[in-house]
Amino acid sequence: QVQLVESGGGLVQAGGSLRLSCTASGFIASSNTMGWYRQAPGKQRELVATLSSGGLTNYADSVKGRFTVSRPNAKNAVYLQMNSLKPEDTAVYYCKLASYRGSYWGQGTEVTVSS
Repeated sequence: QVQLVESGGGLVQAGGSLRLSCTASGFIASSNTMGWYRQAPGKQRELVATLSSGGLTNYADSVKGRFTVSRPNAKNAVYLQMNSLKPEDTAVYYCKLASYRGSYWGQGTEVTVSS
């Protein structure tokens, strides 16, 4: 069983920054992709950014140039540095880990950007 725990959400003014962290525990395949998705009220969950263990990144167009996804040397964590935040970035942010063993989600961390 894999568990993901996120942290770092909160309330920030437009133009500000936040850094989200996610740590995975359990049996984790060495080849995997970790990343972030978000769900705003009344909207579907959408991709924000992902980073594979091989170094491949994928960003939503809406966050390119503002958000950076990274992973430390350890294979079981992922960060999301969010700069120049906008009110439309307000959402619950979910961490996801995907591998041949399946996909796993964290419980979510709320990000609110005030105008």
